[in-house]
Amino acid sequence: MSITTPAGFVAAGVAAGIKASGDLDLALVASADARPVPTAATFTSNRAAAAPVEVSRAHLAATGGRAAAVVVNSGNANAATGDQGRSDAERMCELTAQGLGVRPVEVLVCSTGLIGIPLPMDRIGSGIPV
Repeated sequence: MSITTPAGFVAAGVAAGIKASGDLDLALVASADARPVPTAATFTSNRAAAAPVEVSRAHLAATGGRAAAVVVNSGNANAATGDQGRSDAERMCELTAQGLGVRPVEVLVCSTGLIGIPLPMDRIGSGIPV
């Protein structure tokens, strides 16, 4: 079984240079036709939610629970990064949306990894696999 076992979805992963190890660290899962589909998500109940959680919650609320894609990075949690973290999470959605031809609000964002360090947006921007 793979992440694309459900019909109608595509996925890709790359080593964008977020992790020093050179391992895969940036991925995209999208509906194959890039149209928003009904989407469910589970988020932390912690009051100190990271920027990607805040952005994805807001996007799902704005679209009535629909998304066309999820962009995911590992190696950096984009947590405890303040306004810059929020801006970076939104930018990841914007870059992904541009590549897919959808609205940024139709893209969700997830990050996991080290806390308190700004995202390397130069690497992420050139690495999003659209």
